[in-house]
Amino acid sequence: MIDYNNILSNKIKEIKPSGIRKFFDISGEIEDCVSLGIGEPDFVTPWHIRQAGIKSLENGHTHYTSNLGILELRDEISKYMKRRFELSYNSQNEILVSVGGSEAIDLALRAVLNQGDEVLIPDPSFVCYEPITSLVGAVPISIPTYAENDFRITLEDIKKVISPKTKVIVFPFPNNPTGAVMKKEHLAPIAEYLKDKNILVLSDELYSELTYNGSHTSIAAFEGMKERTIVINGFSKTFAMTGWRLGFACGPSEIIAAMTKIHQFAIMSAPTMSQYSAIEALRNGDEDVENMKTEYNQRRRFLLNGLKKLGLTCFEPEGAFYAFPSIKKFGMTSEEFCKRLLYEQKCAVIPGDAFGKYGEGYVRISYAYNTKTLAKALSRIEKFINSL
Repeated sequence: MIDYNNILSNKIKEIKPSGIRKFFDISGEIEDCVSLGIGEPDFVTPWHIRQAGIKSLENGHTHYTSNLGILELRDEISKYMKRRFELSYNSQNEILVSVGGSEAIDLALRAVLNQGDEVLIPDPSFVCYEPITSLVGAVPISIPTYAENDFRITLEDIKKVISPKTKVIVFPFPNNPTGAVMKKEHLAPIAEYLKDKNILVLSDELYSELTYNGSHTSIAAFEGMKERTIVINGFSKTFAMTGWRLGFACGPSEIIAAMTKIHQFAIMSAPTMSQYSAIEALRNGDEDVENMKTEYNQRRRFLLNGLKKLGLTCFEPEGAFYAFPSIKKFGMTSEEFCKRLLYEQKCAVIPGDAFGKYGEGYVRISYAYNTKTLAKALSRIEKFINSL
């Protein structure tokens, strides 16, 4: 009999499965479970965007596109980045269309990292940065963030962990799972410090359109930072296009070219139908974005008010669509709290430690759900808390 333990890669054996998918899978097997675990908009992709995809099929656009993506789409991305974030990118060689934002992150890290390079990653953060870093033989280094500092990172935090081996700093803001936002005044001293360093910034801005107390600022917009920043964005959260699997990266042409090499061999090109739909989204989707953002903000206030009534301390998220309340007072781990809540009250949220060591003591609650679902979940959380 074949020994798969000797067949499988040692690196992949060391990587833990996603804590998000673990609870999602369990909750799917429980009847009448209320799940607030997945970060996916409950909105259906707007009709005019879907219609553009349908029209592309009717017109026979069923073939591969350029590896970089349809030029017409890259032109629209260039206009969008200038219009929304005051960033100028050449659609010919500074933009790559990817299969979701996750592929763009993977391509960026694989394109620049060597064995032993260090990547600074705010903790807690989205689950993919650390395993991708490890898979290429680089070393993930945590930058702890705390509720007391609004889960932001400061220049002092960076200086504590930076070293001659530091190659990349990940900026995942607005942040999943905390909802933290780095505003212009928070980014300025970090940009000033980094602009003379031979260090890249991977700025994951997938939630850039979902900020509730002011507009998003990209670190790439600061003097000297565009040439050392790879901006990751996409269509999943902004336009409720998760299933279309489409993202993009903007950055220096040398890095985009390196990322495209990997993309050519691993993927070829992003889905053609999705690209045509994305053109329509960028051209005519601003109103859709604003409507969804308004609804998310209402849900955000509803959830925060509900958590407050339950006596749960929660940092006020300023971006994305997650709340990250503390459960430390109950004297149990995040994993234990979430498992008991799931099995005893059929309500699914995600343990904070799924997003890093410093997420322990918190749980992530997604408010990408309507208020009726949120109210039902809050009622079950209340029953659970009262039973402790």
